[in-house]
Amino acid sequence: MSYRMRYMLFFIIDSCIVLSAIFMSYWLLNPTIKGYSDKVILVSAVTLLVSHHIAAYFFHLYNRMWSVASVRELLTISYAVTISVATASGMQYFIKNDVYVRIMVITWMLHIIMIGGSRFFLRVINDRESFRNTANLKRVLIVGAGQGGTMLARNLLHAPNPDRLPIVFVDDDVSKQQLKIMNVTVGGTTKEISKLVVKYGIDEIIIAIPSLGRIGIKSIYEDCAVTNIPVKVMPSIEDVMTGKVAVNEMKEVQIENLLGRDEVKLDMVAISNKLTDKVILVTGAGGSIGSEICRQVMSFQPKQLILLGHGENSIYTIHMELHQRSIGTKLIPIIADIQDRSRISEVVKQYKPDVIYHAAAHKHVPLMEYNPYEAVKNNIFGTKNVAEAAHEFGVDNFVMVSTDKAVNPPNVMGATKRIAEMVVQNLARKSETKFAAVRFGNVLGSRGSVIPLFKKQIAAGGPVTVTHPDMTRYFMTIPEASRLVLQAGTLGGNGEIFVLDMGSPVKIVDLARNLIHLSGFTEEEIKIEFTGLRPGEKMFEELLNNEEIQEEHVFPGIHIGQANALKNKDLSKVLDTILEKEYDEMKCLLLEIANKKINDYSNSAV
Repeated sequence: MSYRMRYMLFFIIDSCIVLSAIFMSYWLLNPTIKGYSDKVILVSAVTLLVSHHIAAYFFHLYNRMWSVASVRELLTISYAVTISVATASGMQYFIKNDVYVRIMVITWMLHIIMIGGSRFFLRVINDRESFRNTANLKRVLIVGAGQGGTMLARNLLHAPNPDRLPIVFVDDDVSKQQLKIMNVTVGGTTKEISKLVVKYGIDEIIIAIPSLGRIGIKSIYEDCAVTNIPVKVMPSIEDVMTGKVAVNEMKEVQIENLLGRDEVKLDMVAISNKLTDKVILVTGAGGSIGSEICRQVMSFQPKQLILLGHGENSIYTIHMELHQRSIGTKLIPIIADIQDRSRISEVVKQYKPDVIYHAAAHKHVPLMEYNPYEAVKNNIFGTKNVAEAAHEFGVDNFVMVSTDKAVNPPNVMGATKRIAEMVVQNLARKSETKFAAVRFGNVLGSRGSVIPLFKKQIAAGGPVTVTHPDMTRYFMTIPEASRLVLQAGTLGGNGEIFVLDMGSPVKIVDLARNLIHLSGFTEEEIKIEFTGLRPGEKMFEELLNNEEIQEEHVFPGIHIGQANALKNKDLSKVLDTILEKEYDEMKCLLLEIANKKINDYSNSAV
């Protein structure tokens, strides 16, 4: 139906309702009253008709989508009717110096009932249409009977081509228990999810609490996981309101939602002041962390972004990706090895970056146990080359990406990263460049991390291999790790080591179980197999040792450590000869330096 036809139809219907309402009131009261004038009633009817159409125009009663009307639309009808009845009453008083109160009250009531009824009749028809052929729809349990849950239920019920049917809500608010929302009952609390799934034959659970943080999602997911049915999350209301997604476009629960802590929010204004219209260099720009740092940096519109890496394929990939979204930022891909001191100096001298983010490193613990020389050359001397170039050519800020494995390291990789921290700390004491390092735990989804391995094993039908049932690790997401690195550049300057408050460590076996469930399998279908610790692995990781811990946060969610470095002359003396050592002697020396167990280098075997 066209807009003009629709408008005329409502105009005619409302005209009939308005006239019939006042004459019906007059007819109902006529046997019991005296003194009412037919002329006054006729004038009142005309006034009521004219004033109603004027009010209807201003309140848009004729161009609303009444098939999805709500209480707000009913209030709009009430406003329009009240104004028109009040106008007609005023006309009565003007003509006769009196108001037919009882007639006008009944007219007002009939007016509301009939006009509201005519509109909501369309809503009833629409609702009946929504419930056609529900037998093939997924039966859904909605977690959360608040604004998000109500919005979700409404959209599922009124979807043009529905694929889900809301059956029951759960909510921990005791005042909502057994109430109906959109004709769907709040059947219990989150602790009763497994019972309600069986009772109502639920096919899918949707968590519809957009404001819920990771801690809340993890707790609810644990209650949902025992049911072995799919669990999804409603998108945020902000994404819905901005049109990024529809309310009924459900997201899978991601493994990062189950970390057991909320994501740290960083000071993006301070970061913007540091990066906007500046020259930024990122080493290891093709790696998981380095490439995400580049993506984050790009959002602040630097003047130039230098993508430095050893592998041409990875640099090509990130360069092409960023080129598609570049607005005013000049991208400079550089193929260079951080172990090549002269090449690194040449790059820094040529481009004169304002900030260097040093993310290039060898990071795989078992591999570095077999290749300690490469770990030393890359992690220690590579860092030394980049840091000293930053010092020599007056770079404003240098931020090194470190690791929790640098704390009390029992392995080569951790030891080389701790010694690299010492190199940076020693330079900070004499340089105008502001040096800092950032430690964080395992990064979800980074190359070589446990999550991609688990996903491959699950896709292959299992088993999922876990080294030990009690092994724990700290985890964070790639974007969060990258933003932390950017934040450190605004906070540090004197060789500080920044550490994210990462909450409680996560058991690797729990991570494996959650990923199996998220993939739609049970532990009977995908087995977990324990393989034992690999060379150099620890049962648990630390972010700061006892000597380094400071209780205060330098920034919400970020600690600053007090990690002390060896004296520069002692460290330099060791590094001058370390590559000449045999395998076992080199490894022992690395661990002794990293754990500061050598104090008198003049008497050591250096």
